[in-house]
Amino acid sequence: THEIVAYVAQLWKITFSIPGMNKWLHRQGFSYKKPCGVPHKFDAEKQRQFIEYYENLKVAAKDEPILFLDAVHPTQGTKLSYGWMRKGEKKTVKTTGSRTRLNILGALNLNAIGHTVFQEYQTINDYNICCFFNEIRKSYPDYHQKIHLIVDGAGYNKAHLVKEWAYVSNIELHYLPPYSPNLNPIERLWKVM
Repeated sequence: THEIVAYVAQLWKITFSIPGMNKWLHRQGFSYKKPCGVPHKFDAEKQRQFIEYYENLKVAAKDEPILFLDAVHPTQGTKLSYGWMRKGEKKTVKTTGSRTRLNILGALNLNAIGHTVFQEYQTINDYNICCFFNEIRKSYPDYHQKIHLIVDGAGYNKAHLVKEWAYVSNIELHYLPPYSPNLNPIERLWKVM
């Protein structure tokens, strides 16, 4: 609000107090809220198709668990903050991040949150993804029961070694569309870590 008061004073030579500007903004239909970050390259149609695919998978999988896998690397990225926006409108800001030392893999089953699997690794690569499959199998030890694993398109998730180890472990890989972290529920869990 300080910046808005200064801007109005500079542009229109009108002086407001901070509380006065807050009241005026409310009367004009603004509320103070944080913008939503969205990936800048996502494809809405591919996301819609994946949602339909996932709904069909839930029916076809019956008793077979469906897990969402993702890696998290605590990052120093864009920090979204609150600002004045019109009520009912959402603002978006392109976000970026940079890699740090901590590397965690996680797999979340929406039907059994208690079976969420986490493991920290020195690095995330195809070999450690395969090691993580073993961790998942400790929570789901019946190798006769297929596990459906939804993953993003990271190179290590598509590596030959990962595909082979998934096959041996009776894990079927399903790939999210590019730039679609919003379709991976474990991303919400990472935000509160």
